[in-house]
Amino acid sequence: MRDTFIPVTSAASGLGQEITSDVYVHCVQIVNICLVGNPQSAEWVLIDTGMPKSAAEIFAVAEDRFGPDSRPKAIILTHGHFDHVGAVIELSSLWDVPVYAHELEFPYLNGTSDYPEPDGSVEGGFLAKLSPLFPYGGIDLGSRLQPLPDDGTVPHMPGWRWIHTPGHSPGHVSLFREQDRTLIAGDAFVTVRQDSLYKVLTQTVEFTGPPRYLTTDWEAARESVAKLEALHPSRAVTGHGLPVAGEELSAGLARLVRDFDSIAIPDYGRFVEPEPASVPENMELF
Repeated sequence: MRDTFIPVTSAASGLGQEITSDVYVHCVQIVNICLVGNPQSAEWVLIDTGMPKSAAEIFAVAEDRFGPDSRPKAIILTHGHFDHVGAVIELSSLWDVPVYAHELEFPYLNGTSDYPEPDGSVEGGFLAKLSPLFPYGGIDLGSRLQPLPDDGTVPHMPGWRWIHTPGHSPGHVSLFREQDRTLIAGDAFVTVRQDSLYKVLTQTVEFTGPPRYLTTDWEAARESVAKLEALHPSRAVTGHGLPVAGEELSAGLARLVRDFDSIAIPDYGRFVEPEPASVPENMELF
């Protein structure tokens, strides 16, 4: 099922945008990939690999940006959900390159574990209800899978560091470059309500937490967003939704941190901590 085409799309599908001279974002149906590197150089890295059946599209985008027969030095995964690893096996084999991820994500990338089934019962829109149809099984990258360095550096991305931002998945990471405060957030937060089909289709900008139907630890997700907001990024690419920058980014992130519980955390769902039952006054507990 990991290789099954998922028939969902958005207004941004197929569109690319240069965020800085060496950071290019491209939307594959409903998810963003990033190509990081100077187009005049052979040194570049691919961040995430889009939806299932997207290898040909990503390969064409890479050739258009870096020239024929170009290949990255590595693939970096923010995490291993189906919409971020859709073409990773095919592309890493085609290019013969390593794939780096956080070690806590390894069970889902080396064939030993599956993710929890998406939560179709979670509060949200039509895509949330459809989510049990999405693939959630692990994949096996074999010997190509490599751990991100313990010192926080990112292979073949000088000046960047990886930041552990769990919640959406145990080994989720975001990437940050201090020099110009550019953030590649993955799904730690997103700029579209990913559970709403209408908002995904129209790409309406709305700062919110990670996609609800696949997020299993909301306390960790809250802490991860606060961690990223404290970096004061100047521009951000998220896994879903349009890139944001400047005052729109700083104000949106500040509000998300302040009101995370009401904005991001669903009122109900399989991975939501239930409210404790209230005890009437004067009731004896024992």
